[in-house]
Amino acid sequence: MTASSLRHLAVAALSAAVVIPCAIAAQGAQLPPPLELRVPKPPTVGGGENGSFIAYELHVTNLGMQPLTLRSVEVLTANPEHPVLFTLADSTLTQSIARPGVQLPVPERTKIAGGMRAVVYMWVPVDARSAPQSLRNRVTVEQGPPDSLRVQQLEGPVVPVTREAIVIGPPLRGGPWLAGNGPAARSGHRRALISTGGSPTIAQRFAIDYVKVNDRFVTHEGDSLKNENYYAEGNDALAVADGRVVAVKDGIPENVPGITSRAVPITLETVGGNHVIIDIGNGNYAFYAHLKPGSLRVHVGDQVKRGQVVGLVGNSGNSTEPHLHFHVSDANSPLGSEGVPYLYNSFELLGHCQSFNVGCRLETTTGRQREIPLQNAIVRFP
Repeated sequence: MTASSLRHLAVAALSAAVVIPCAIAAQGAQLPPPLELRVPKPPTVGGGENGSFIAYELHVTNLGMQPLTLRSVEVLTANPEHPVLFTLADSTLTQSIARPGVQLPVPERTKIAGGMRAVVYMWVPVDARSAPQSLRNRVTVEQGPPDSLRVQQLEGPVVPVTREAIVIGPPLRGGPWLAGNGPAARSGHRRALISTGGSPTIAQRFAIDYVKVNDRFVTHEGDSLKNENYYAEGNDALAVADGRVVAVKDGIPENVPGITSRAVPITLETVGGNHVIIDIGNGNYAFYAHLKPGSLRVHVGDQVKRGQVVGLVGNSGNSTEPHLHFHVSDANSPLGSEGVPYLYNSFELLGHCQSFNVGCRLETTTGRQREIPLQNAIVRFP
């Protein structure tokens, strides 16, 4: 075949590639909605006082030019008798959606313009004894004006589910400790989607800010501008499992307590303040943030035992008052990792607050095993 013939064939092939979509459109064929459905971090079954759950995010990206409206998200399993495990629709759907980079009124969050993304924060109750080994997400979308509305569905890929979370010891002693911003469908930590290194992650997906309170649910006595007057200040932060220290940060001064008071500019290096990261095995890393400067008892490379003191609770980094920020994630990075659920082998549940340190009440004390304290629970550790 001559070079001229090859060029003619290439042009013909290119022309065919351009014509085919037009031919499909002319024939009135129905193409699936141009969406990418992606779950960045496959979920692990967690457990709290209200039962077991799986928490993950579904990223819905509109790769087309025309806007689409998200009407429902269904969680499907391989169980033929009960294939639909969970459904988000109407107001529960809009409250579960965030729109990265876009400020929209709540009712408009479901409308995804061309080239835009919605993040659906899933919090799915499950029975731990029969939790699925995998799941799929099915979305229903609408497109077009009311007089010619088109409704379509699309199922995403199969997502594996890990059925057993790690079990660890407590990061603190005694109490009462308020589990501020703890695990919940709409907590601040749960929705802290942060891009580092070109990849958005939620390291704080199951993080807790432990604030110590007295019997009147007050976090301090005396001058509120002095860290030493806070009950959390100087408490021992404990290794939750045997492991190896893989990162430490020290030398960041404490803040004066207050909403906007910061002793240093907040960057990726300083956001966690003085901190410790311990590799506790099987791809899990325990993170302790906002420790008191000069209080760290460990160095990189140290082998630690469960219950060993790693540092003292303080008020360094992005912190408003003395407390311990604790979470477990899948990499040696405070923010550039994905948070995973964990279960404490035991603790006492003393009561709850309606919101952070507001509307607090003590209840009948109950011993809890193999659970994680949920948002605004009041707990005591052994």
